[in-house]
Amino acid sequence: MEFAQHYSNQFQEFLQIPLLKLGNTVLTIWTVIYLLILVILLLFVTGRLKRWVVRRLLAGSNVDIGVREAVASIVSYLVIFVGFLIILQTTGIDLRGLTILAGALGIGVGFGLQDITTNFISGLIILLERPIKVGDRIEVEKTVGDITKISLRATTIITNDNIAVIVPNTQFISSTVINWSHTDRDVRFNIPVGVSYQSDPEKVRELLLEVAESHSGVLKESKPDVLFDGFGDSSLNFTLRVWSRLYITRPGVLRSELNFAICKKFRENGIEIPYPQRDIHIRSDSTK
Repeated sequence: MEFAQHYSNQFQEFLQIPLLKLGNTVLTIWTVIYLLILVILLLFVTGRLKRWVVRRLLAGSNVDIGVREAVASIVSYLVIFVGFLIILQTTGIDLRGLTILAGALGIGVGFGLQDITTNFISGLIILLERPIKVGDRIEVEKTVGDITKISLRATTIITNDNIAVIVPNTQFISSTVINWSHTDRDVRFNIPVGVSYQSDPEKVRELLLEVAESHSGVLKESKPDVLFDGFGDSSLNFTLRVWSRLYITRPGVLRSELNFAICKKFRENGIEIPYPQRDIHIRSDSTK
């Protein structure tokens, strides 16, 4: 019994060994262990709370999953901040000493976290204002693809080559963003066409509309139309305008298929697609 009491006293003395002094508070080994246990519990509870907010509290609402995750993240950060202050107070740590230490660290760390903070704030703006959302077809800084994930720091875009591009959220705030499907996924495509001056414009218009209406990817409810743009140096210039929903992720494929069909249709009907022509006048030197 005395042997056990002896080791118990030694263990208690070991736990009371001072490690660090913050203001009027002395941190011992027991204080550090106590802090670690409470912090681990706080992080565990916060993680469960975040999942509950996303899967239960906001699951029945019409809020986008990205917004739900953003709200859950903000709630978890607030809980961690408040919980950490409560833990410090329960352990008797002098917060004035921590304030001085945090201020010294904040100056150095703040410069290194400027980009992360900017991206974080930009992520909040994106998730709340929703200029873009998951599933949108966008173009930003020469990157074109579908948005698959919006987090508080960056946004994931999948290109047509199945390449995931991680774009910092500041790009969507400070740069021009083309959102092909902001309101819906119906997009109009313009196909420029030039024909020779011997061609009948009404016949050209009729053939272009036949090509557009026969293509399965062109919307029937939004009828295609043809514009007579004007008279070029070597051709009559037209623009075939079609609407599509299926080819929003493959605009180049739709243009290619329509160009193939237009070329075939013109050849079958004797419509010539001209090449640049120049008249050359040769003048003789009358002084010789």
